[in-house]
Amino acid sequence: MRKILLLLLILFFCEAGIAQQTDLARIEYTYFPQKNSDNSFRRARAIAAFPIRMKKEGTYLVPSLEYRNVNFKYNDPEVFDTSDLDRFQSFTATLGYTFKIGEYWRFGAETGVKIASNFSKGDIISDDLIYTGTVIFIRRKEDPVNDDATRWILGLRYSTTAGFPFPLPIVNYYKRWDEKWSFAVGTPKSNLKYYFNSRHEVQAFVTLDGFFANIQENFDATPSNTGNDNIAENISMTIVLSGLGYEFSLTDHLKFYIYGGHTIRNDIRLRDSNQDDVYTINETNTFYGRSGLKFTIF
Repeated sequence: MRKILLLLLILFFCEAGIAQQTDLARIEYTYFPQKNSDNSFRRARAIAAFPIRMKKEGTYLVPSLEYRNVNFKYNDPEVFDTSDLDRFQSFTATLGYTFKIGEYWRFGAETGVKIASNFSKGDIISDDLIYTGTVIFIRRKEDPVNDDATRWILGLRYSTTAGFPFPLPIVNYYKRWDEKWSFAVGTPKSNLKYYFNSRHEVQAFVTLDGFFANIQENFDATPSNTGNDNIAENISMTIVLSGLGYEFSLTDHLKFYIYGGHTIRNDIRLRDSNQDDVYTINETNTFYGRSGLKFTIF
């Protein structure tokens, strides 16, 4: 099971999932209201991975699936019609491959495709498709006798929605130096965790969240500006938040979790085909809450 842990660290890195996840399955619900606004954001998410052991020792092929349903209650008065902006869905399929390099190192690669849209036309179009690719190196060293473990994650990730014509770096460092304490530093999540015992743990964290989806029926977000066609073709939400989290182990592998906090950056925007901002929906910081169940191997 520990071998599969390293594989799943690869598969769920960055926007296709959350970095450092060790989950074979997860269901969760996210909610946060928009301060000084009538809008609110709700998201249901489900993830599943299916590790396949290959003939060579320590080598795995892992397909995974993710579904997200975003209910963005857009109730603020606008000069454009918001009726097609209240529901977005995404379907993601990825395929990962990993193998060991020596005693402590592991290499992994992942490719994936996501369909993310408001589906206002009732069909899938080419702009709904998002392609991703990741290469990653993991160095893990563990001393179970002294409850000491370290992990480096280094890599590159490319996405057709990132707005950059080059891969973006992945850097994360994890350290558990005591039976009670561990920390992680990097993207998209940094935390300091305290373990009461094998069933209860709490953490303070800073993390990234958000979503990106195509708008099938493009529209002018500023129709009153004559000669300035700010055509909205997609919606992007980037969240930086901090808070506290609690996890309770129902069994050795099934955990309930709940996180609450406040956004440090709350950036919800309409963008054009070049990923340039054409309209800011909301950027006021607000409360954030997330809860769910996960089947984990660690």
